Amino acid sequence: MHTLAPPDSHHLNAAFGWLGLGLRTEAQAELNLISPEQQRHPDVLELRWDIHATERRWDAALDVARTLIERAPERVSGWLHQAYALRRVPDGGLEKAWSALKLAAGKFPQESLIAYNLSCYACQMRQLDEARMWLQRAIRLGGREHIKELALDDSDLESLWPEIREL
Repeated sequence: MHTLAPPDSHHLNAAFGWLGLGLRTEAQAELNLISPEQQRHPDVLELRWDIHATERRWDAALDVARTLIERAPERVSGWLHQAYALRRVPDGGLEKAWSALKLAAGKFPQESLIAYNLSCYACQMRQLDEARMWLQRAIRLGGREHIKELALDDSDLESLWPEIREL
């Protein structure tokens, strides 16, 4: 997919800057200045998802994630965003997030963050053997030290912390 051209690229950069400063309203206003034909550009959708997630507007975040998957199915982030939002929407939950991300694992077998998040979901569903398997896959793909550091700071994996400390 092509990159945005000015002035849309300037609005996107400004929105990114505003969001980095914690100014979501200003970031949203900049995104709204992007031309109508570029509103569904994957980079614009990524930033919209970030804004919705920061505001804990999970239904809106889920809609944006699904549009991102439709527009750029090769981007891992859309699939991760979808699962993250699915876990939190009122009619969602761990099982729906798990199912959506399990599908993504087949599409992106070398992506450590998908395996890592599947480990988190399995652990939260009390499927500890499954959680261990996905965590080992994440370690193999993403590196032991990196994944161990993430895992020991993630309350989703608290049930496995004693084992993770020994890795």
